[in-house]
Amino acid sequence: MKSGIRVVQAQNADDLAAVRELFWEYLQWANANVNAEFSVNFDIASMLERDMQSIEKFSLPTGRLMLGEIDDRVVGVGCLQRLRPGIGEIKRMYVRPEARKAGVGRALLASLMSEAKLAGYSSVRLDSAGFMRAAHVMYRSAGFHEIEPYPESEIPKEFQRHWVFMERDL
Repeated sequence: MKSGIRVVQAQNADDLAAVRELFWEYLQWANANVNAEFSVNFDIASMLERDMQSIEKFSLPTGRLMLGEIDDRVVGVGCLQRLRPGIGEIKRMYVRPEARKAGVGRALLASLMSEAKLAGYSSVRLDSAGFMRAAHVMYRSAGFHEIEPYPESEIPKEFQRHWVFMERDL
């Protein structure tokens, strides 16, 4: 891990405020890209509220809610949730644009994979929009491979052909 980068588990109200802010930035960024590619807008305000109301799905013992920091400044988020027995899912991986390519995404991913093992998962899945090419490179370099869409994915069927679905055994 590069100097100054730290990954911590969200634990308190300040952490949850940072999570909410990062989720909102992620949803705005993703929605803008989906709109540019497909001329579709999602109701991201409702999506944010649903995420925050169900935040416990990212809690111990089966989930994790991790924050990435550079020099004590929160710049990224990554979550783990249970899909079904033995299978976890990475969600809401996001690093602020000014902190990209600094190693925060890799540090978050490595932490989430370690935590997935601790939670007892034998594999981890994720879905990622087609335009997130840099993320796909990172996931592949970490041992993920492409799979067919999985039934628990939140991606609507009509968009699944524009998404990448991946899995890694632990």
